[in-house]
Amino acid sequence: MSDHRAEFSKRLAAAMRAKGYEPRPSVLATQFNTRFRGPSVTFQTASRWLNGRAIPQPDKLTVLADWLRVDRGLLGFGEVESRRGAGKHVKEGPASYEVDELVDAIHALPAAHRQLVRDLVAALAGTLSRKRSA
Repeated sequence: MSDHRAEFSKRLAAAMRAKGYEPRPSVLATQFNTRFRGPSVTFQTASRWLNGRAIPQPDKLTVLADWLRVDRGLLGFGEVESRRGAGKHVKEGPASYEVDELVDAIHALPAAHRQLVRDLVAALAGTLSRKRSA
């Protein structure tokens, strides 16, 4: 096990504990897969991340950091990313995470339920715009 991988696994486990999650592969895989829009990771992959045998690819690292609300550079490399180098991966504050969580929850719904959410939001937005113009 390389030092870099071992250090990453310690940071990942600590971040999970800090957010109230038990650092177990099943928990990690489940939580990650509900947020990642690509192919699901396996229990074995999550286990390798937690046991210091692998480090996730940058797209997966970004999802982990966003879920655990930690800086991607800090989670992945033990140092905070600069604003210039981080680009779109750095979130501005808690409000953006709340929106991300809402969007993720909507994406997880069946298609018919997503349409209901769209219709409800459109109806509410129409009501608000009519009140503002009155």
